[in-house]
Amino acid sequence: MKLGFTQEEEAFRVEAAAWLQSELSGAFADVRGLTAMTAASKRRRDWEKRLGEAGWSCIGWPKAYGGRDATLAQQVLFAEEYARAGGPPRLNHIGIELAGPTILAYGTDEQKQRFLPAIASGAEIWCQGYSEPNAGSDLANIRTRAVLQDGEWVIEGQKVWTSLAQFSDWIFVIARTTEGSKGPRGLSFLLVPMDQPGVTVRPIVQITGEADFNETFFDGACTAEGNILGAPGGGWGVAMALLGFERGISTLAQQMGFRTELDEVIAAAKANGMARDPLIRQKIAKAEIGLHLMRYGALRMLSGDAGAAALTYKIQWASWRRALGELAMDVLGQAGEVAPGEDYLFPALPAMYLFGRSDTIYGGTNQIQRNIIAERGLGLPREPRGDLG
Repeated sequence: MKLGFTQEEEAFRVEAAAWLQSELSGAFADVRGLTAMTAASKRRRDWEKRLGEAGWSCIGWPKAYGGRDATLAQQVLFAEEYARAGGPPRLNHIGIELAGPTILAYGTDEQKQRFLPAIASGAEIWCQGYSEPNAGSDLANIRTRAVLQDGEWVIEGQKVWTSLAQFSDWIFVIARTTEGSKGPRGLSFLLVPMDQPGVTVRPIVQITGEADFNETFFDGACTAEGNILGAPGGGWGVAMALLGFERGISTLAQQMGFRTELDEVIAAAKANGMARDPLIRQKIAKAEIGLHLMRYGALRMLSGDAGAAALTYKIQWASWRRALGELAMDVLGQAGEVAPGEDYLFPALPAMYLFGRSDTIYGGTNQIQRNIIAERGLGLPREPRGDLG
């Protein structure tokens, strides 16, 4: 496992850090340090376009599609420096981290030319149409249907927890296209424009006051016959491959964000005297150790050395961050229960605590993650066998 970087790679880090510091201290100082996903959406779209203009949006992609052909080490370094500079969460993270890599892997040359440059430039924002009211953790229980009529897929159904759908231009949709099929068979992976009759987005307000997530309804919405990744009925394999991209480079930037949050907890404990409490110090030490372990684990995943251990990453970070939110409230005491405005977007630590309650739910609940670890990592049977006493 490689933990160090060469001189050339460190020179790349300096270049990236200098550009980010310049932009986020200058023209885009107003988006620096933003944490709320829905805040300043217009300026964050402008930021996406600025990243694209300078070639920093999708640096690991081929140059032909707007990337830099960056090495894995360079991608790690940029992710770290982006977080260190206070870059806001990417408005187009679904397009950059999920849709784009999947199109690179499964798309035709025509699809790559059509969609990838628009993602890299920030011209088109994407969202994900996977979960449904009865198909969250059990994704194979999809009920949204699509029928091919006159050269178009006509879609009927509902998706839920569609992150940032209200800002998106395109959505990738898992729909059942084979009549009478059940489970993972008969599903297709469709690329669908959002701005059309038949697509309705309804925001879901969270306990923080934000609306990162949405319900998305399809009532005769259409997309061209060619806007399908893989073969008709073969969407399950594409959908599962896409989930693998969630454990990519973005994990390092995520951990830099965690570093900032932990530092804020420590600063608060020092400021109000809670740092003198031995139990609080013990919890802070445990959080610090956990953060270092996550970094080493993420580097192992990126190096390809983690094997089945990579299956543990989601439950690891989700549980860690939920515990960090609880620690923050222990440190703040009653002050953490009062917000200056109508919602809990500020101060940051109470907002982190509230949002952290969802970390162990979205992206696969902790219970589902344990099933995945047991079945795929340990090879255990899905059903208990024999008399367990």
